[in-house]
Amino acid sequence: MKWGIIGTGNMGKILTEAWIDSGMIEPEQLYVTNRTLSKAKLLQKNYPGITVCEGADAVAKEADMLFICVKPLDIYPLLNKIQPYLTEQQCLVSITSPYSVEDLEHEVPCQVVRWIPSITNRAQSGVTLLTFGERVSPLMKAYVEQCCKTYSKPVQIKENVTRVSSDIVSCGPAFFSYLLQRFVDAACEETKISEHEATTMVTEMLIGFGKLLEEGHYSLPTLQEKVCVKGGVTGEGIEVLEAETGKMFHHVFQRTHRKYNQDKWELEEQKRD
Repeated sequence: MKWGIIGTGNMGKILTEAWIDSGMIEPEQLYVTNRTLSKAKLLQKNYPGITVCEGADAVAKEADMLFICVKPLDIYPLLNKIQPYLTEQQCLVSITSPYSVEDLEHEVPCQVVRWIPSITNRAQSGVTLLTFGERVSPLMKAYVEQCCKTYSKPVQIKENVTRVSSDIVSCGPAFFSYLLQRFVDAACEETKISEHEATTMVTEMLIGFGKLLEEGHYSLPTLQEKVCVKGGVTGEGIEVLEAETGKMFHHVFQRTHRKYNQDKWELEEQKRD
């Protein structure tokens, strides 16, 4: 099976690293290209067996599994460009949420999958969100799920929860990195602890926190209950969080959904033009 990536930006690069480092595929199975070809060649430098192609059409000709890792508004023009090289036997994969599998199936003859990754996949962990088009064969579906299991936990989702699922899985690491950095900054500003010390403590705390959940020692609510002794220091801190976070995360989801709807509208306008 030959794999192809059109667009080796952040997520294209992370997918390449996750696939090869986990042993899911060999470098010789992968064909890549990018608008700035030097980025694709940098991947080839790290994984010498990769084939760098001069353009998207060359990747489309080779790949059985063809990943489109470009910005949403670049997808439609790209599909028009590679359309002559696409076949019913290929599986075309989009990693972006605004373009539904139903929309893609109207544009191409291929089997279609939406495969939303996370930066956590780079550590061979985290979730891969999957949505399958109607033309995907049972054999292809099983193959995709098995591939994802090599380096992540595949979770199949429906179209109506795509944006919130992506917020949790793909955007979540950035959201919580921001919050943790603010946690570190506040500790440094309020006390004499150094940024290095606070960052080390927060990092190790977070790793241990993840292991507690991964190994099933606690759920999120029971972990909080275990640490938060009634009348203790943690309880005081929780009261501040309850008061000051308020509807913060509601507003986060509202904002991301607003952008998602804007992106979908722009895609529809692009197709009309």
